[in-house]
Amino acid sequence: MDSDDRYGGGTSHGNEVMIGRGAVVRILLVLVAGMPALLAGSNVAGQERVEGQEREPLTLSEAVGRALDRNREIDEARWGLRQAEDQVSEAWGEVYPRIDLSTTYTRNLTPAVSFLPAIFFDPGADPDDLMRVQFGAENQWSGQVQFQQPLFEARAFIGVGAAGRYESLQEEVLRGRTHEVITGVRTRFYDLLLAQEHARLLEESLRRVQESLGETEALYRAGLTSEYEVLRLEVELANLRPDLRRAENTYAQARRELALELDMEEPESIRVAGSLAEMDLENPGSNGAENRAILEFSGVNGASEAELEQLIQDAYATSSRVRQVEANEELRHAEYRVEQSEYLPRISLFGNYEVLAQHDGSPEFFGSSAQRGYARNVGITVSVPLFTGRQRSARVSRTRAAVREARIETELARERAALDVRNLVEQVEESRIRAEGQSLAVRQARRGYDIASAEFREGTVSHLELTDAEVALRQSEFNYAEAVHDYLSSRARLDEAVGRVPMVDAF
Repeated sequence: MDSDDRYGGGTSHGNEVMIGRGAVVRILLVLVAGMPALLAGSNVAGQERVEGQEREPLTLSEAVGRALDRNREIDEARWGLRQAEDQVSEAWGEVYPRIDLSTTYTRNLTPAVSFLPAIFFDPGADPDDLMRVQFGAENQWSGQVQFQQPLFEARAFIGVGAAGRYESLQEEVLRGRTHEVITGVRTRFYDLLLAQEHARLLEESLRRVQESLGETEALYRAGLTSEYEVLRLEVELANLRPDLRRAENTYAQARRELALELDMEEPESIRVAGSLAEMDLENPGSNGAENRAILEFSGVNGASEAELEQLIQDAYATSSRVRQVEANEELRHAEYRVEQSEYLPRISLFGNYEVLAQHDGSPEFFGSSAQRGYARNVGITVSVPLFTGRQRSARVSRTRAAVREARIETELARERAALDVRNLVEQVEESRIRAEGQSLAVRQARRGYDIASAEFREGTVSHLELTDAEVALRQSEFNYAEAVHDYLSSRARLDEAVGRVPMVDAF
C-alpha cells in the first residue's frame, strides 16, 4: 500500500468501497476527540444549571455596598466615633453650671442629749448640779439645693477643644478604616477574578491535553506514532491535575477572604461578575457591561507622569493617613495647652439654699411652718494652685515631647504618602503596558495553537510541538489576566493613597 492509501482515500472495486487505513484512523480520531468535548459540554451545562439556582453574580459596586453596611471593622470604627462624641459631651459638662438637690430624713430613736450646768438655766441652782438637755427632735428633715458655675477654669474650656479634636481624629479614623476595608474588598474581588480565571484556563488546558492524548493513543494503536508521544502527554496530564487542584484551592480561599470582608456565611455561593481575560484596557467602551463597570469603578481618573505632582498634592490634602496624623498632632497641641492651664487660677460662682425641720411624734413631711428653718448663701471661690509636687511640670514636659513626636510623625506621613503615590503610579503604568504586550501575545499564541492543531491533524507537526503551543497559549492567557489584575489592584491602592475612594468620598 502506498502512502496515499495509508493516510487517506481508498480504492474502489466495483460497487465496494475499500477504505484505506488513513481514513479509518481519521474517523477514529474524530470519534475519540469528540467524546471529551461532549462530556465537557455536558458537565458545563450541568454546572450552569446548578449555578442558575444560586444567587446572581456579585458586582463590584454591590460588594462595596455590602461591605459599607456589614463589615465589622467599619462598625467597630463607628463605635469608636460614638465614644468620641460622648467625650465631647462630657467635656462640655465641665463648663455648664452644676445644680445638685439633696434631701435627708432622720428618725432619732433616742434623740441626742448633753449635760450642761444647771446654773445656766436656774441662777439659784447649785453650781455643781447638771441638767440633762436634749438636742434635736425625734424627726429631722433637711433639703438643700447647691449651684456652682465655673467663671474661669482654663482646663475645662481648653478641654472642650481637645475633645473636639479627638472627635475629628476619630472621624478620620473611621474614614481611613473604611478606605482600608473598601480597598481590601476591591483587591480581593480582583483576586477572586484572577483565581477564577486561572482555574478556568487550567481546565481548558486539561481538556486540550486529554483530547491530544486520546488522539495520540489512537494513532499509537494504529502504529502511526511512538509510545514516547503517549507517555509525554500522560506526564503532561499528570502534571496538570495537581496544578488544577491547587488553582481550585486558591479560588476557594479567595472566596472565603471576600466572604469575610462582606460578612457572608456561605462563601461557596459567591460568584463575581466580570472576566479578566476578556477585559480590554485599551478600549474600555468595547467591554461588556460587567467589565466596563469594573473599569469605571475608580476614584483617580488619571495616573500618568504628567499628573503625578497633582496627585501628590491631592494626597497631602485628602489622604486619610496624612489627615489622621495631622489630627493627632492638633490633639497633642490641645493636650499640651490643657496641662499648661494648670498654672492658672480657677474662679467659680456658688450658691446654696437649705431648708431644715424638726419635730417629735409621728413623721410629718417637714412638719409645720413653725418648725422649719431656712439658709441661703452665695459666693465666689478662687483657687490658685501653688505647689503640686512637680507633677504639673512633669506633665507639661511629657505633652511637649508628645507634640514634637507628632510633628515628626506628620512629616514622615507626608513623605510616605508622596512615595506611595509615585510607586503606585509607576505600578499602574507598568501593569497597563504589560497588559498591552500580553494582549498581543495572547492573539499570537492562540493563532499559533490553531495552526499547530491543524498541522498536527495533517501529520506535519509532532505532539511535542502541539503541546508546546498549548502551554504557550495557556501561559500567555494567564499572563494577560494577571497583568489586568495587577493594573486594577494598583488603581485601587492608588485611590486609597490619594484619598479618593469610590462610594466613600464625594469627588
